[in-house]
Amino acid sequence: MVLHDVVTAVADSLQGLEDWGLAGTRDGQYRSDLIADEAALAVIDRAGLGALSEESGPHHQERPLCVVLDPVDGSTNASRGLPWWATSVCALDADGPLAAVVANQATGTRFEAVRGGGARCDGRPITPTSCQSMRRAIVALSGYPKHWLGWNQYRALGAAALDLCAVAVGQVDAFIDCARQSLAPWDYLGGLLICQEAGALVQEAFGRDLVVPGEWPRRTVVAAGTPALLAEAVAARIGLGK
Repeated sequence: MVLHDVVTAVADSLQGLEDWGLAGTRDGQYRSDLIADEAALAVIDRAGLGALSEESGPHHQERPLCVVLDPVDGSTNASRGLPWWATSVCALDADGPLAAVVANQATGTRFEAVRGGGARCDGRPITPTSCQSMRRAIVALSGYPKHWLGWNQYRALGAAALDLCAVAVGQVDAFIDCARQSLAPWDYLGGLLICQEAGALVQEAFGRDLVVPGEWPRRTVVAAGTPALLAEAVAARIGLGK
Protein backbone atom coordinates (compact mmCIF):
# COMPACT_ATOMS: atom_id res chain seq x y z
CA MET A 1 0.00 0.00 0.00
CA VAL A 2 1.31 3.44 -0.94
CA LEU A 3 0.39 4.90 2.45
CA HIS A 4 2.61 2.40 4.24
CA ASP A 5 5.40 3.25 1.81
CA VAL A 6 5.00 6.92 2.75
CA VAL A 7 5.32 6.11 6.45
CA THR A 8 8.41 3.99 5.82
CA ALA A 9 10.00 6.71 3.69
CA VAL A 10 9.48 9.26 6.48
CA ALA A 11 11.00 6.93 9.06
CA ASP A 12 14.03 6.28 6.83
CA SER A 13 14.51 9.99 6.13
CA LEU A 14 14.75 10.82 9.82
CA GLN A 15 17.24 8.11 10.70
CA GLY A 16 20.40 9.74 11.99
CA LEU A 17 18.94 13.25 12.13
CA GLU A 18 21.02 15.13 14.68
CA ASP A 19 19.30 18.51 14.84
CA TRP A 20 15.57 18.16 15.56
CA GLY A 21 15.18 21.87 16.32
CA LEU A 22 13.20 24.64 14.68
CA ALA A 23 13.89 25.20 10.99
CA GLY A 24 13.60 28.98 11.07
CA THR A 25 11.13 28.92 8.16
CA ARG A 26 7.84 29.63 9.92
CA ASP A 27 6.53 29.49 13.46
CA GLY A 28 6.50 25.95 14.83
CA GLN A 29 8.13 24.29 11.81
CA TYR A 30 10.97 21.92 12.66
CA ARG A 31 13.77 20.50 10.56
CA SER A 32 12.17 17.08 10.94
CA ASP A 33 8.97 18.44 9.36
CA LEU A 34 10.78 19.58 6.21
CA ILE A 35 12.86 16.42 5.78
CA ALA A 36 9.85 14.16 6.35
CA ASP A 37 7.67 16.19 3.99
CA GLU A 38 10.15 15.87 1.13
CA ALA A 39 10.42 12.11 1.60
CA ALA A 40 6.65 11.63 1.84
CA LEU A 41 5.83 13.73 -1.22
CA ALA A 42 8.34 11.86 -3.37
CA VAL A 43 6.50 8.58 -2.71
CA ILE A 44 3.08 10.13 -3.25
CA ASP A 45 4.09 11.78 -6.53
CA ARG A 46 5.65 8.57 -7.89
CA ALA A 47 2.32 6.83 -7.22
CA GLY A 48 0.48 9.44 -9.29
CA LEU A 49 -1.51 10.84 -6.37
CA GLY A 50 -2.26 14.38 -5.31
CA ALA A 51 -1.34 15.64 -1.87
CA LEU A 52 -2.19 18.19 0.75
CA SER A 53 0.57 18.53 3.33
CA GLU A 54 0.66 20.58 6.50
CA GLU A 55 4.21 21.56 5.64
CA SER A 56 4.01 22.48 1.96
CA GLY A 57 0.34 22.81 1.02
CA PRO A 58 -1.40 21.35 -2.06
CA HIS A 59 0.27 19.32 -4.81
CA HIS A 60 -1.41 18.08 -8.01
CA GLN A 61 -4.92 18.66 -6.70
CA GLU A 62 -6.30 17.79 -10.16
CA ARG A 63 -5.56 14.10 -9.54
CA PRO A 64 -8.57 11.95 -8.49
CA LEU A 65 -6.97 10.65 -5.30
CA CYS A 66 -5.48 13.07 -2.78
CA VAL A 67 -3.34 12.13 0.21
CA VAL A 68 -3.80 14.47 3.16
CA LEU A 69 -0.72 14.19 5.33
CA ASP A 70 1.02 15.43 8.42
CA PRO A 71 4.57 14.16 7.97
CA VAL A 72 5.40 14.67 11.65
CA ASP A 73 2.36 15.10 13.89
CA GLY A 74 3.69 16.03 17.30
CA SER A 75 6.85 17.77 16.10
CA THR A 76 7.52 19.32 19.49
CA ASN A 77 7.31 15.89 21.13
CA ALA A 78 9.73 14.54 18.54
CA SER A 79 12.18 17.40 19.14
CA ARG A 80 12.13 16.70 22.88
CA GLY A 81 12.45 12.93 22.59
CA LEU A 82 8.91 12.26 23.81
CA PRO A 83 7.75 9.00 22.18
CA TRP A 84 4.32 10.23 21.01
CA TRP A 85 4.68 11.55 17.47
CA ALA A 86 3.41 10.22 14.22
CA THR A 87 3.12 10.30 10.49
CA SER A 88 -0.55 10.55 9.49
CA VAL A 89 -1.67 9.90 5.91
CA CYS A 90 -5.23 9.65 4.62
CA ALA A 91 -6.22 9.05 0.99
CA LEU A 92 -9.42 10.79 -0.10
CA ASP A 93 -11.59 10.09 -3.16
CA ALA A 94 -14.84 11.72 -4.24
CA ASP A 95 -16.69 9.98 -1.39
CA GLY A 96 -14.30 11.07 1.38
CA PRO A 97 -11.65 9.17 3.38
CA LEU A 98 -10.78 5.93 1.62
CA ALA A 99 -7.72 4.60 3.45
CA ALA A 100 -5.50 5.78 6.28
CA VAL A 101 -2.30 4.93 8.11
CA VAL A 102 -1.19 6.60 11.32
CA ALA A 103 2.18 5.42 12.60
CA ASN A 104 3.82 6.22 15.90
CA GLN A 105 7.30 6.77 14.50
CA ALA A 106 8.88 6.62 17.96
CA THR A 107 7.66 3.07 18.65
CA GLY A 108 6.90 1.68 15.18
CA THR A 109 3.25 1.01 16.02
CA ARG A 110 1.00 1.38 12.97
CA PHE A 111 -2.74 1.91 12.80
CA GLU A 112 -4.52 1.41 9.50
CA ALA A 113 -8.03 1.42 8.08
CA VAL A 114 -9.78 1.06 4.73
CA ARG A 115 -13.32 2.33 4.23
CA GLY A 116 -15.65 -0.57 4.87
CA GLY A 117 -12.79 -2.87 5.84
CA GLY A 118 -12.32 -2.29 9.57
CA ALA A 119 -9.32 -0.96 11.46
CA ARG A 120 -6.16 -2.63 12.72
CA CYS A 121 -3.14 -1.96 14.88
CA ASP A 122 -0.03 -3.80 13.74
CA GLY A 123 -2.28 -6.16 11.80
CA ARG A 124 -4.71 -6.92 14.63
CA PRO A 125 -8.36 -5.76 14.61
CA ILE A 126 -9.12 -3.04 17.15
CA THR A 127 -12.18 -1.82 19.02
CA PRO A 128 -12.80 1.10 21.41
CA THR A 129 -13.90 0.86 25.03
CA SER A 130 -17.52 0.60 26.17
CA CYS A 131 -17.27 3.51 28.64
CA GLN A 132 -20.60 5.36 28.87
CA SER A 133 -19.88 8.31 31.15
CA MET A 134 -17.40 11.16 31.42
CA ARG A 135 -17.27 10.53 35.17
CA ARG A 136 -15.63 7.19 34.42
CA ALA A 137 -13.69 8.20 31.32
CA ILE A 138 -10.03 8.81 30.61
CA VAL A 139 -10.09 11.64 28.08
CA ALA A 140 -7.31 12.77 25.76
CA LEU A 141 -7.20 16.54 25.25
CA SER A 142 -5.78 18.76 22.55
CA GLY A 143 -5.20 22.03 24.34
CA TYR A 144 -6.65 22.56 27.80
CA PRO A 145 -10.12 23.84 28.73
CA LYS A 146 -10.81 26.76 31.05
CA HIS A 147 -12.64 24.46 33.44
CA TRP A 148 -13.10 20.77 34.25
CA LEU A 149 -15.27 18.99 31.68
CA GLY A 150 -16.35 16.15 33.93
CA TRP A 151 -13.70 13.56 33.15
CA ASN A 152 -12.40 10.97 35.60
CA GLN A 153 -8.83 11.48 34.32
CA TYR A 154 -7.27 13.31 31.38
CA ARG A 155 -4.17 13.07 29.25
CA ALA A 156 -2.72 15.87 27.10
CA LEU A 157 -0.32 13.94 24.89
CA GLY A 158 0.48 16.35 22.08
CA ALA A 159 -0.29 14.51 18.81
CA ALA A 160 -3.96 14.56 17.77
CA ALA A 161 -3.67 11.84 15.13
CA LEU A 162 -2.33 9.39 17.72
CA ASP A 163 -4.83 10.61 20.32
CA LEU A 164 -7.68 9.66 17.98
CA CYS A 165 -6.09 6.27 17.37
CA ALA A 166 -5.88 5.83 21.14
CA VAL A 167 -9.69 6.14 21.20
CA ALA A 168 -10.00 3.60 18.38
CA VAL A 169 -7.84 1.02 20.16
CA GLY A 170 -9.30 1.65 23.65
CA GLN A 171 -6.27 3.23 25.30
CA VAL A 172 -8.43 6.22 26.19
CA ASP A 173 -12.21 6.50 26.19
CA ALA A 174 -12.64 9.86 24.43
CA PHE A 175 -10.85 12.75 22.75
CA ILE A 176 -11.83 16.42 22.95
CA ASP A 177 -10.23 19.27 21.01
CA CYS A 178 -10.06 22.21 23.42
CA ALA A 179 -7.35 24.20 21.65
CA ARG A 180 -7.90 27.84 20.73
CA GLN A 181 -7.00 27.00 17.14
CA SER A 182 -9.03 23.98 16.05
CA LEU A 183 -7.60 21.01 14.18
CA ALA A 184 -6.81 20.99 10.46
CA PRO A 185 -7.70 18.06 8.18
CA TRP A 186 -4.14 16.69 8.25
CA ASP A 187 -4.47 16.50 12.05
CA TYR A 188 -7.65 14.47 12.15
CA LEU A 189 -8.60 12.74 8.86
CA GLY A 190 -6.38 9.69 9.35
CA GLY A 191 -7.52 9.21 12.93
CA LEU A 192 -11.13 9.87 11.92
CA LEU A 193 -11.25 6.95 9.49
CA ILE A 194 -9.42 4.65 11.89
CA CYS A 195 -11.87 5.53 14.67
CA GLN A 196 -14.91 5.01 12.47
CA GLU A 197 -13.71 1.68 11.11
CA ALA A 198 -12.87 0.50 14.65
CA GLY A 199 -16.42 1.32 15.80
CA ALA A 200 -15.72 4.59 17.61
CA LEU A 201 -17.67 7.74 16.85
CA VAL A 202 -16.28 11.09 15.70
CA GLN A 203 -18.21 14.36 15.55
CA GLU A 204 -17.58 18.05 14.97
CA ALA A 205 -18.61 19.72 18.21
CA PHE A 206 -20.58 22.50 16.51
CA GLY A 207 -22.25 20.38 13.84
CA ARG A 208 -20.01 21.32 10.92
CA ASP A 209 -18.89 18.83 8.27
CA LEU A 210 -15.53 17.23 8.93
CA VAL A 211 -14.89 16.52 5.25
CA VAL A 212 -15.57 19.33 2.78
CA PRO A 213 -14.49 18.47 -0.80
CA GLY A 214 -12.09 21.04 -2.19
CA GLU A 215 -11.84 22.91 1.10
CA TRP A 216 -9.59 22.42 4.11
CA PRO A 217 -11.29 24.06 7.10
CA ARG A 218 -10.32 23.76 10.74
CA ARG A 219 -12.73 21.83 12.91
CA THR A 220 -13.36 21.10 16.60
CA VAL A 221 -13.18 17.31 16.80
CA VAL A 222 -14.65 15.10 19.52
CA ALA A 223 -14.41 11.29 19.53
CA ALA A 224 -15.60 8.55 21.88
CA GLY A 225 -16.13 4.82 22.02
CA THR A 226 -19.88 4.94 22.68
CA PRO A 227 -22.81 7.18 21.69
CA ALA A 228 -23.57 8.08 25.30
CA LEU A 229 -20.02 9.18 26.04
CA LEU A 230 -19.79 11.08 22.76
CA ALA A 231 -22.97 13.02 23.53
CA GLU A 232 -21.66 13.96 26.95
CA ALA A 233 -18.25 14.94 25.60
CA VAL A 234 -19.76 17.06 22.82
CA ALA A 235 -22.07 18.83 25.28
CA ALA A 236 -19.11 19.59 27.53
CA ARG A 237 -17.12 20.98 24.62
CA ILE A 238 -20.01 23.13 23.38
CA GLY A 239 -20.18 24.61 26.86
CA LEU A 240 -16.72 26.08 26.32
CA GLY A 241 -17.87 27.98 23.23
CA LYS A 242 -16.08 28.32 19.88
